[in-house]
Amino acid sequence: MSLPKTLLTIVVSVLLFGLVPVFSQDTKDDPATVDQKVEPTRLDTPRVKPIEGPTPAELETSIQRGVDFLVGYQNEDGSWGNATRTKGLNIYAPVPGAHHAFKTATTALCISALIESGNETPKIAKSIEKGEQWLLNYLPRLRRADPTAIYNVWGHAYSIQTLVRMHHRHEDAGTRERIVELIEMQFDRLTRYESVDGGWGYYDFRLGTKQPASSSISFVNATVLVALHEAKSIGIEPPKRIVDRAVAATLRQQKKSDFSYLYGEYLKDRPMRDINRPGGSLGRSQACNYAMRIWGDEKITDEVLDTWLHRLFARNGWLSIGRKRPIPHEAWFQVAGYFYYYGHYYGALCIEALPESQRGLFQAHMAQTIIPKQEKDGSWWDYPLYDYHQPYGTAFAVMTLVRCRR
Repeated sequence: MSLPKTLLTIVVSVLLFGLVPVFSQDTKDDPATVDQKVEPTRLDTPRVKPIEGPTPAELETSIQRGVDFLVGYQNEDGSWGNATRTKGLNIYAPVPGAHHAFKTATTALCISALIESGNETPKIAKSIEKGEQWLLNYLPRLRRADPTAIYNVWGHAYSIQTLVRMHHRHEDAGTRERIVELIEMQFDRLTRYESVDGGWGYYDFRLGTKQPASSSISFVNATVLVALHEAKSIGIEPPKRIVDRAVAATLRQQKKSDFSYLYGEYLKDRPMRDINRPGGSLGRSQACNYAMRIWGDEKITDEVLDTWLHRLFARNGWLSIGRKRPIPHEAWFQVAGYFYYYGHYYGALCIEALPESQRGLFQAHMAQTIIPKQEKDGSWWDYPLYDYHQPYGTAFAVMTLVRCRR
């Protein structure tokens, strides 16, 4: 007997947007959740061996192909992505607000990638300027879709990073003043949509309150904290309260035994669920460790970054198996496809944080991991999300490969 259409829509929506851990079966008798004693820190992991990286010419060719894709895929109004190519999937994305958030975050990432690529030809410069103008005009209107969907936090975070890059790019005082105003506006939005316990999530199915009542999600916190730190680097100080609360919320999700991170604080009583183990954390530990390090967590040493980079490449299959699957969390360790290029981008930031003498090994592995996955049209993608996946995937990949330049 088939499920009623409404129920089927809810079930598929839940699966597609990563709520499997929330609605999964009761695990009180699951052996993986019984033994939760604190173990000593373990940084043992398989170590990858040195490999031959791509030649500088091969690296630049791949980056340029990605840049060319982004320039050619840009919407006429300067943005990237649309609410099209649904592929018949029922996705929980309240209209129109969810798509405002998706498009803003995607556009911000694409602008950042074009700026970071460093090859600003007249054609690329025109694409950047169209994107910048769209972002400057549209960003003030970004809000959450409804009380349940808070996807806008991604737009606020990645827009801050892009605005920082735009601030470096422009010397005009008026433009810089406008950029500073918009960054401070994002601070206000992030304060408004902060979870009650600190940090940020992207769903709130509890009460539908004015301030989200749901707990924070570790990698969302990390994403925002990295953006806030970048704003600080150009002299725009983020609100101390939201920084301190987000750091504390992320530390509560940090597993001191191996520096993996809970998917979200709502899983604090199930730390040994697959999604919370190192294999399940493989796409978010880089972001979380990097964010904690730049905000002063002295436990995140070079050894921790080094260990998790070795894990990223030695166990890359756990991430890769989930890549391009339309249903999140159906792969081993409940890995979702959308962690693939996200995780490698923050892995590249971790490489940058290491001493220069330690970077080469990981840069070679990173480039040889990312370049072969480039599509024939020059794009990269890891999860079918309407018409946003190719631009955001390509932006992440380009910014990752830029950090593989010696």
